[in-house]
Amino acid sequence: MTTGLFLGKFMPPHKGHAVLAYFAENYVDELFIVVGSLKNEPISGDIRFKWMSEMFPNSTVLHLQEELPQLPEEHPDFWQLWHDALTNILPKSLDYVFAGEDYGENLAKTLGAQFIPANMGRELIPTSGTDIRNQPFKNWHYIPETIRPYFVKKVCLIGAESTGKTMLTEKLAKHFETIHVPEYAYSLINSKGKDLSKNDMKTIAKGQISSENALVRYANKLLICDTDIITTSIWHEILFGDCPEWLENEAGKGHYDITFMMDTNTEWVDDIHRYSLETQSFFQQRCIEKLELHKRKYITLSGDWSEKFDTACLHIDGLYSNSN
Repeated sequence: MTTGLFLGKFMPPHKGHAVLAYFAENYVDELFIVVGSLKNEPISGDIRFKWMSEMFPNSTVLHLQEELPQLPEEHPDFWQLWHDALTNILPKSLDYVFAGEDYGENLAKTLGAQFIPANMGRELIPTSGTDIRNQPFKNWHYIPETIRPYFVKKVCLIGAESTGKTMLTEKLAKHFETIHVPEYAYSLINSKGKDLSKNDMKTIAKGQISSENALVRYANKLLICDTDIITTSIWHEILFGDCPEWLENEAGKGHYDITFMMDTNTEWVDDIHRYSLETQSFFQQRCIEKLELHKRKYITLSGDWSEKFDTACLHIDGLYSNSN
């Protein structure tokens, strides 16, 4: 049984890392992937450890959290410090060390293993963690699917009934060639009607959150969300006269790169999901109050449909320009 080591920061893991890791997995019987992290790095070590564990279930992924020097010139006992730290967490002795850079040879000697150079990842996939962090959309092709949700930009449309947010959400998703998160309450109302209970509101909240978390994996750089938990909290007030603490807390956790508030300058259209035109102005005011309560900036979409669409596209284009 042969063993090998692949060490890195993986901040974030990219397809070059994946090529090297798959090479190493094929070379040895058992591969140890060590994720090295320091405090206050741009992406936390816990997240990177989780990513690598998900990407490489056939390897043993370990998290090295010791504060170690990163370059030999930083400490006279650099290689000994790394030797001690790695041997403390590795469950077995090593036969091979895999790396795409020259440091791998010295590391292998330090650990009493053979160095296996494997730089095909960098040659075939010319990117780096720094490139991806700085320009994720430009390097989107090099980001593994497991990692992409971390860099997806999220846009949310909220507003009162019959203000066109669902139609605009779908139109924006089509325009930006991505997917959208539908309003989960529609699914529940289609199933059981509008006679909702307080327990149904829990189902709606959990369903909305779970929908976002599921669909973000398939988004093409951008995820457009039709409503959020603030909407659910307001409906709880309208239907039951209060908003429980757990729901208000969930409403405050929502993070979106842009929140669009739909103006009420639209014609009321009745359907199976809608309650009353009379709630529209109250709902709109509560949206504004809750956005301010949770310190969420928002942009109001006014004018005709063309103006609303163009305004939304202008702001979303800004997200793209900042990520390319």
